[in-house]
Amino acid sequence: MTTNYPGFRYGADRETFSAAKVKALESLLIEKGVITGNTVDTILGYFETEMGPFNGAKIVAKAWVDPAFKELLLTDCNAACESMDLPEGMSGAEGEHMRIVENTAEVHNVIVCTLCSCYPWPTLGLPPYWFKDPTFRARVVREPRVVLSEFGVELDESVKVLVWDSSAQIRWWVLPMRPAGTEGMSEAELAALLTPEAMMGVATVSV
Repeated sequence: MTTNYPGFRYGADRETFSAAKVKALESLLIEKGVITGNTVDTILGYFETEMGPFNGAKIVAKAWVDPAFKELLLTDCNAACESMDLPEGMSGAEGEHMRIVENTAEVHNVIVCTLCSCYPWPTLGLPPYWFKDPTFRARVVREPRVVLSEFGVELDESVKVLVWDSSAQIRWWVLPMRPAGTEGMSEAELAALLTPEAMMGVATVSV
């Protein structure tokens, strides 16, 4: 994730302190025999190489060019994901019940988890820091247009903004609008345009 939410401020040493805490917890769990020395790296590697925003990008690109697939995706997100040649486990950990909502010229959707940081890991990867931040979680519900403008998304007043609250029961993500001028592009080329932020609704897709 490269986008930074302007309302989320933290010190430059945050990563250092976080890494130290994680290392201490990992060492304790290894000492107690709960995990092995390779467990954490294996899990993180899986969500960096097998489950991540590259999957979501492929899914969105296919929906942009295949109306039947798009209909299935909007009706049954998990079934659509499993119909593609993607890694096994798309409906596994953190993706058991996924739903996708479509951005149009009339409606703009944005995703939040007001309780914690529920997120569709198989299609979007690991959640960014700011997605977990209480300030973002509170403000995007109360004043979504203001928060979106802080991300650089300026919407006309005629566009309706809908905020979807992810949870352990349903993990939401967004089918962005296909940008103009991409009619001759292949699925791979279209997928390269997608960002996790666009599939969260805090960014738009551009060529």
